[in-house]
Amino acid sequence: MSHARTAAITVALVLSSLLRPQIAEAEMLKARLAQNLGPISGIVIVAKEKGFFEKHGLDISVSNFTSGKQCLDTVVGGGADIATTAEAPVTAAAMAGQPIAFLARMEYSDLKTVVATKAGIKDKAGLKGKKIAFTAGTGSEVYTLALLKAAGLKKDDVTLVNLRPQEMLPALLSGSIDAFDTWEPHIANAKKTLGADVAELDTKGIYSETFNIVVMRDYLEKNGPLMEKFMAAMIAAETWMKANPEDAITTVAKAVAIKREDLAPIWNDYVYQVRLDDRQLDVLKTHAAWRLESGNHPPGATMPDFTKVFAPAILKKLDPSRVTYTTAGG
Repeated sequence: MSHARTAAITVALVLSSLLRPQIAEAEMLKARLAQNLGPISGIVIVAKEKGFFEKHGLDISVSNFTSGKQCLDTVVGGGADIATTAEAPVTAAAMAGQPIAFLARMEYSDLKTVVATKAGIKDKAGLKGKKIAFTAGTGSEVYTLALLKAAGLKKDDVTLVNLRPQEMLPALLSGSIDAFDTWEPHIANAKKTLGADVAELDTKGIYSETFNIVVMRDYLEKNGPLMEKFMAAMIAAETWMKANPEDAITTVAKAVAIKREDLAPIWNDYVYQVRLDDRQLDVLKTHAAWRLESGNHPPGATMPDFTKVFAPAILKKLDPSRVTYTTAGG
């Protein structure tokens, strides 16, 4: 082989190697994720931080928000493609007739109640006559009503105070409330900050808030292959988290700016799983029933058929065992 031919082949190989990353990058499918930056978004945080999206051919840009409502509102408004959101914004959107598609739950965790020790509240029934903080329009409100019902109490038996989660600890500290109902890490923060001055009531199993992946239906129809890759990356991230819990805690803590030693004790309270099941259906129906009973819904709204809001085809294709709700259709 001549020197000229050898040189030409060498140049061709060098050019090929230089162009390959650009070609690969061009082939990456791009999407915009609106994410609630908290441990509840652990699976998508890990998928991004550990490169699972990239491994599945995705270039995911992330915009962080402080609530799932903001995330879903951004997607409905066209400012993002994929939302991480709790059940409250989902039921609101479904009742308003928004054409959303619910692809999967990725996490659930029990809501909890912290009480001031000096209030003398020993159990659920002890909440009678007390001032209880909750966050209106969220799972916190539904949980609070379910908690009162479980305690044999009515709303008139207590004084309910509407506060954002970050306002609850200062209010408890000042004595303007006796207890508050919310999600982690606010419960753990209160216990760490106030120590023996607070106690957590045993309310396990009363109400779990879920965190989910939702897109607009027309986006799903136009971007099926992309969303299949997205869901596959989430499943890979979930699998990695369960195999590497210590690394997962470190990764999520760093991403959400929580001290690792604060996240580790409550890590097991977050149940990470990519699923569509009866638990999810029940949570959505419970929340929608609360909207109908409380009047917190659009005029003329009725109970949605959430099996029609669900979009199970991709998850069924990837792993049929993850789709188990009773009336599951195609």
